[in-house]
Amino acid sequence: MALETFEIEATAPLRGSVIWLHGLGATNHDFDPIIPELNAPHLRFVFPAAPLRQVTINQGMRMPAWYDILSFDDPPLREHEAHVRELAPEIVALIDRERTRGLAAEQIVLAGFSQGGAVALHVGLRAERKLAGVLVLSGYLLLPDRLEEERQPGGRQTPFLFCHGRHDPIVPLRLGQASFARVTRAGYSAEWAEYEMQHSLCLEEVRRIRSWLEERFPPAH
Repeated sequence: MALETFEIEATAPLRGSVIWLHGLGATNHDFDPIIPELNAPHLRFVFPAAPLRQVTINQGMRMPAWYDILSFDDPPLREHEAHVRELAPEIVALIDRERTRGLAAEQIVLAGFSQGGAVALHVGLRAERKLAGVLVLSGYLLLPDRLEEERQPGGRQTPFLFCHGRHDPIVPLRLGQASFARVTRAGYSAEWAEYEMQHSLCLEEVRRIRSWLEERFPPAH
């Protein structure tokens, strides 16, 4: 299943790409409004659309979902593992597509919000090549018990940034913190930032994302 994408092309000489995954039940236009705030005209933004699936926690309703969420409990396993396994190669294919368009893996950022952040984290940890970075916005670690056996050298060299709301009722702060701790214990380079918000983005967070992207892609002089 090739994922449909919406793109915002760079308006300055292209220096990198950001593949940005939306949250559960959302669309791939959810983050259009914040792109101007990031002040990154040299980046291409690629927004894939999740397939429609029945979602157990929403009474089986069909909606855009990267994977079925089976439970809010933690543990047991929250996510449908087969969906995660089926989806991950599609995100890798988007990374590979950017490489065929002339970018190196180190010029590609994976980003995502909520369920999309969980997928970005999952794929980034298993990257065969070093990426420019992975943004995990209000996300969490999928299949945590498989991390040790499945991690790849590229992921170990990739920088991660976790951002989370202190009052998030959907993905609790403790789940984000536990995911961050698990990732850093496994030897990954990761930063943590939390904000006075619920399950959303705030201006302070957007500014942090902007500066983080500037570190990956310093302004040309």
